[in-house]
Amino acid sequence: MSHATSPADTTITPTAITPTAIQDAVRLAGLDFTDAEATLALTRVRQQAAHYTALRSHALGNATLPAFRFEPRLPSWAPRPPLPSHPAATPPVTRPAHLEELAFYPVWALAELVRTRQVTARELTDLFLTRLANLGPQLVCIVTLMAESARAQADQADAEIAAGHYRGPLHGIPYGAKDLLATRGVPTGWGAPPYRNQVFDFDATVVSRLADAGAILVAKLSMGSLAWGDVWYGGKTKTPWDLTQGSSGSSAGSGAATAAGLVPFAIGSETYGSIISPSTECGLTSLRPSFGRVSRAGAMTLAWTLDKLGPMCRAAVDCGLVMAAIHGPDGLDPTVIDLPFAPTSLPDLRGVRVGHFPALPAATPDIAALDAATHAILSDLGATLVPLELPDYPAEAMQLLLWVEVAAAFDELTRSNQDDLLVRQSEDAWPNRLRAARLIPAVEYLQTQRLRQRLMHDLDRVMADVDATVTPSRSAHLWITNATGHPAITLPNGFRANGLPSTLTLTGHLYDEARLLAIAQCVQTATDFHQRIPPLFAP
Repeated sequence: MSHATSPADTTITPTAITPTAIQDAVRLAGLDFTDAEATLALTRVRQQAAHYTALRSHALGNATLPAFRFEPRLPSWAPRPPLPSHPAATPPVTRPAHLEELAFYPVWALAELVRTRQVTARELTDLFLTRLANLGPQLVCIVTLMAESARAQADQADAEIAAGHYRGPLHGIPYGAKDLLATRGVPTGWGAPPYRNQVFDFDATVVSRLADAGAILVAKLSMGSLAWGDVWYGGKTKTPWDLTQGSSGSSAGSGAATAAGLVPFAIGSETYGSIISPSTECGLTSLRPSFGRVSRAGAMTLAWTLDKLGPMCRAAVDCGLVMAAIHGPDGLDPTVIDLPFAPTSLPDLRGVRVGHFPALPAATPDIAALDAATHAILSDLGATLVPLELPDYPAEAMQLLLWVEVAAAFDELTRSNQDDLLVRQSEDAWPNRLRAARLIPAVEYLQTQRLRQRLMHDLDRVMADVDATVTPSRSAHLWITNATGHPAITLPNGFRANGLPSTLTLTGHLYDEARLLAIAQCVQTATDFHQRIPPLFAP
């Protein structure tokens, strides 16, 4: 692997530390040391400063795990009883008159065409490679087009299928990967200039598992620099619904390319909204799995106790097909638990209880009206809507734990001053955030983790009598459920006053993705918002 950065000289001169410097430093933590207290602490603080230099002599890079891991399961946790098996019947699918129409077919329909050999994997691959090459530049969403390897994989898939070796519903289906997933021999640039030429000699676990399922990687897709926003070293990724607007991020390219019919599905990542937010701007049905459901081995680390990988698709049933291929332990990511996952379906929502939070308003009146209409659809399908109330937690303040973990993950970037190479250099961008995070006391980081534990208990209590919750996609609940590790899925539910798509979010119990997807799939049998096509990218 090529290394993008090396730390600058970080030798500290302990004798330069004075009692006054100590007093100034602790004031940043809201403390006040007397002259005597600061003088008494001087020897110890100087020793600690020397220890920093010793620690920094061991380069850690981004991939080294800390000697602890986040555990979202409370001591009382137990798996919820699985849903009765109701595999959805696959309707017959026939090859369209014009192959270009397949650009917006859901994965399950493409899979049926490949399985019945009405369409070849090579035809699909060529179709999506052509759309990526011709339309991708408008969206600024492509980092690397993998045409040669994709066509070779497609030919192999066709040969296997012709020989009777059909691997399953992803066999021969093209897809795109967010450019924080390692791909052997192909640059993985993390959206940031210091890393744009780094090359790994292995595949991320998710990439390997999709290859085992027969899926065909056609492109590495853009991400906001170091997994924030939609701006990367190639520009600003756009939503296909309005090319003057960004797609949001950080799974910017995964969202834009899937919504524009440049790939049937893509893999994104979420730490705090990076799947849900671009899915909203692009109008996608995307799954953020429970923390510990999908291995992050080979993915860029942003925050060890928050990062999650998941599928970004056009339909809930597609999310289930991808999830079935990528979930489960790999012996590399110690946070991943071994629990079964099998997609299923529900004929209706009778007996299903869905919680909502009346005190959690939508961002604007038009979004509130769309969400209310979806609540009505849930009721019409038989669900019981249950009002819930969660104690008021300081969501923004609790994000201190995010900033600290990111600062640690990119410690060497800050100390080498290569953070100056990042495109965004505003007050609310990574370089400044990472510098400021160096001043967050370790005590406050741990106190925030303790408050997080209390939040986990409260949310568990509040959700005890419901199967899922429904919330605006952008609200305090977005941070809360990322912090607790719960799974969530976005559901397109209309269009905002500005013409861009809207989604709401269903959140499920830990590791209960099958039930969550079944509820979402049932809603999508009664709506067609997930089938809408951006006019600029229609076949």
